[in-house]
Amino acid sequence: MYPPQKTRLSPEEEGQTGVLSIGQLAGEARPAGIPWVTLILATLLGGIHAAARSTGPLSVDTLLRWGAKAGPLVVDAGQGWRLVTANFLHRDLAHLGLNLLVLLAAGSGLERLCRRRDYVAVLVAAALATMAGSLAWSSAVSVGASGMVYGCVGALLVLGRRHRTRLSSRWMSGEGALPTVLVFLWMGWTSVGVDNAGHLGGLLAGLLAGVFLEPRWRASTSWLRPVGLVAAGVVLAVAVVVERSGWRTERDDGFGISVTLPRDWRSEENGQGRRAFSNGLPGRGRATFSAEAIEAGEPGDGSVQARQFQQEVLVLEAPGPEGRTLRVSGPVSTRVAGRGAQRLRAELESPGGATHLMAFFVPRGEWVYRLVFTWPAAYPAYEEVVGRMVAELRFDEPSVLREARAKALLVPGAPGPLRALGGVLRRLGLPREAVGPLTEAVRLSPAHVETRVELARALLEASRVDEGCHAAAEARLYGPSDTGALEAGVRCELSRGDVARALLRLVEARRVDPQDARLRAAELALRTVLETAPPASKNESENVGETPENHRR
Repeated sequence: MYPPQKTRLSPEEEGQTGVLSIGQLAGEARPAGIPWVTLILATLLGGIHAAARSTGPLSVDTLLRWGAKAGPLVVDAGQGWRLVTANFLHRDLAHLGLNLLVLLAAGSGLERLCRRRDYVAVLVAAALATMAGSLAWSSAVSVGASGMVYGCVGALLVLGRRHRTRLSSRWMSGEGALPTVLVFLWMGWTSVGVDNAGHLGGLLAGLLAGVFLEPRWRASTSWLRPVGLVAAGVVLAVAVVVERSGWRTERDDGFGISVTLPRDWRSEENGQGRRAFSNGLPGRGRATFSAEAIEAGEPGDGSVQARQFQQEVLVLEAPGPEGRTLRVSGPVSTRVAGRGAQRLRAELESPGGATHLMAFFVPRGEWVYRLVFTWPAAYPAYEEVVGRMVAELRFDEPSVLREARAKALLVPGAPGPLRALGGVLRRLGLPREAVGPLTEAVRLSPAHVETRVELARALLEASRVDEGCHAAAEARLYGPSDTGALEAGVRCELSRGDVARALLRLVEARRVDPQDARLRAAELALRTVLETAPPASKNESENVGETPENHRR
């Protein structure tokens, strides 16, 4: 395979093919010398670890600040450079010490065996493949030079086996490297918190690089091989980032809402009737989205719920669920998914650092959807992520409405399902659609007061005031002491703009049910409106509020 070479052999070995040591082989090409690259890399790893520790305990937030690999920050925030910097960080001294021990053994051997430019290219390709493999498997935080170490061992294993007849060292020939690889892989798979996907990525990169590497005595001076190795690592990293950059759509049938999220965001159940998602990071890098439906009881614009959220959750200088509130702006009117809404913005101080909060209050009939987004101020790119989530949010038909439609179709001609369908449509802010099934339910069951009340409310909310007032009057004929029918009369007068007459109707309803807290609150609100109205408006209201008997006098 190789021609006999002259070496300093013993007399009895002269004339035979020599088995040379690495130093002798290198001496015929270029002296291998001291493994400067490995020593510089080891010093750099130790220095970075010392610098990071000098800033405080090596928490996840500290590692993120120094450049740890975190899927959401690489994919969502566009920080692809973390696939490189994460290789230079370590979580503790034991982690660093083990990597340095193997690096000094395997890295020094590989650096002496091949040209330095090729060795550096192997390190870069292995580093990229390590974090690319880690990102492809998991979006969790990951750090460590072990992938580069595995790359060195893998390259040494293949290159040493290819040229084992000319190597005197069992380690250099791969015979010692293989048990090392197997031992470390076994340790990784049987330990908790070890990034095995990253280890495999670095090992595979090293094994493939070893196929194309040549030892010093055969390597050419061309830059094609090292550039090709680095380019392959870059292409692999870019491909993984692009593949992980997809978005998915989450639908909640109960809420009737669809939101588009980054692919790796995870659901977080809180057991409080709220849907919540996050990017899975703690502290400094955490971004969240939560959705909650609040039963308002009356159609509105969401401003009441926005002010309540501000007063209860975003209290200035007070600690809250997301941190201490520093500043609040709003509420201001905006639109979400084509619907009018109220928006609040706030700046918070959380344990992980400054955090932005944006909350939307979107009315949907008698419900108000509270949508809350938070993202770290340290990563402003997340504002674009939130903007896309808001822009692509959609309101779907909730399951309760689908079930009501199905029941109305399954039992045609039955007033109960039609009444239920009309009630659901009205409460979801679709009064025009509710009029049809409620009208048919009244025709089928004319004495049912509740159906007539629902029809009156649907007509009034659909701005068909005269028809709604007529339906309210008929409801009162069938249920003269029914509080729902009396309340429908109050709504009629309010739709006509007659606050004083509405108050008279409300007082009448209160006499029927004096314990109803909702009616009591409504009466107080109407009295407040009358007391704060200008004098001219009061006089007009009082004249309009007179009974027909007073007019006849």
